Amino acid sequence: MSTPYLTIRTDGACWGNPGPSAIGVSLEDASGHIVHSLSKYIGRATNNQAEYRALMAGLEIASRLGAQHIHIKLDSELLELQIKGRYKVRHPALKLLFEQVNNLLGRFDSVRISRASREENEVAHNLAQAALKKAGV
Repeated sequence: MSTPYLTIRTDGACWGNPGPSAIGVSLEDASGHIVHSLSKYIGRATNNQAEYRALMAGLEIASRLGAQHIHIKLDSELLELQIKGRYKVRHPALKLLFEQVNNLLGRFDSVRISRASREENEVAHNLAQAALKKAGV
């Protein structure tokens, strides 16, 4: 199934910082219907690492689904502004994740990034929280 336009909503969750972490990803078609979701425990990470890993997972899924145009909605101001180039990525572990995200972004014809409120990102948030609960955190 090829879906040329997708909205990607992601969230990383962390219990402690760093601590046990999980990611939640929701992908919606142009009509707003969820076409794919992911709830996954990722082990020990910082909150920012979990946010990046959630975005990477969303981009990989969107690429597999054949998306050409994506709209990324994040509730992480840091992640949004780092990807847009307004904030520098200083932490070595985040630099690697940042580079991987940029490589994945190159797979798409157009990319739009915007900040979403916690309420707008509720599905991704709940998926990340569910993964933490399932892992017994």
